Amino acid sequence: MNLKSVVLTVFGLVIGSQINAQVNVLNATTPQEIGKKTEEQMIYDNDSPLPYGYTDERDILWSKTVWEIIDLDERINFPLYYPIDTNNIGSERRSLYDVLVKGIKSGRITEVYADSYFTEKRDLQDISSSLVYSDTTDLGIEQLNAEGFVDPQYIRSFTLDAADVQQYRIRGIWYIDKRQGELKYRLLAICPVANEARSKAYPDDNIDASVELFWIFYPDAREVLHEAMVFNNKNSSQPVSFDHLLNSRRFNSVIYKEDNIYGDRSIDEYVVDNALMQLIESDRIKEQIRNIEMDLWSY
Repeated sequence: MNLKSVVLTVFGLVIGSQINAQVNVLNATTPQEIGKKTEEQMIYDNDSPLPYGYTDERDILWSKTVWEIIDLDERINFPLYYPIDTNNIGSERRSLYDVLVKGIKSGRITEVYADSYFTEKRDLQDISSSLVYSDTTDLGIEQLNAEGFVDPQYIRSFTLDAADVQQYRIRGIWYIDKRQGELKYRLLAICPVANEARSKAYPDDNIDASVELFWIFYPDAREVLHEAMVFNNKNSSQPVSFDHLLNSRRFNSVIYKEDNIYGDRSIDEYVVDNALMQLIESDRIKEQIRNIEMDLWSY
């Protein structure tokens, strides 16, 4: 056995022992010990999101801001959607929507806004009002008219959950770092999109009112998304974090808007009632961005 084989074998054993120690499935004597780290691991644990390198404004040779749609009906985007039923699954696995909402409710995610330009900040009460719809039944209305109050049993409450999210919209910036001479991408904001909670109260009406629930300034959510793991279908012992998945762009998306002279108008505003031509226009913008880097090294 040569030196290279020895090094690889030792490295594999070390990594394997770390994985087993972190999960602790093979060494646990009770179910409560699963997932708990040892004291040695807690001392040496410095796991945190990979920090962004500082980029000086003078080093940005070119940039373009784009808005994209991540359709959760596409198979490649399923890791952002599932699991939607959390009753029969461990607490360590949650969908992206559940992770974001939990982070907002716990106060760890504070930079929440009503739009992608971060002009109107929203608090937990504003978010809750858009995620929950309450309705009074006919019996409750009769009781209110007769007695002046309504029993809680006559009030229906409908809450949006992960299964109701149809897509995510993201805002990011492509730029050329002239110091490193390469095209880079930085994610700036993310937004879940779903029908209004009112549509769950009246399913027979076929209400199609997709709305942007809230926009989150992405750097503020990185710590929370780094701690939440995405199921790895190829190797369940090596999950990846939501932060890694999004920053590495391991999803499929369609550009629906770019910054432009017309007030950042979206594609469907100037390519009307033609879905095919809208997709072609989206691909044209993508190709334009790719060509910028190609032209950088053309003489």
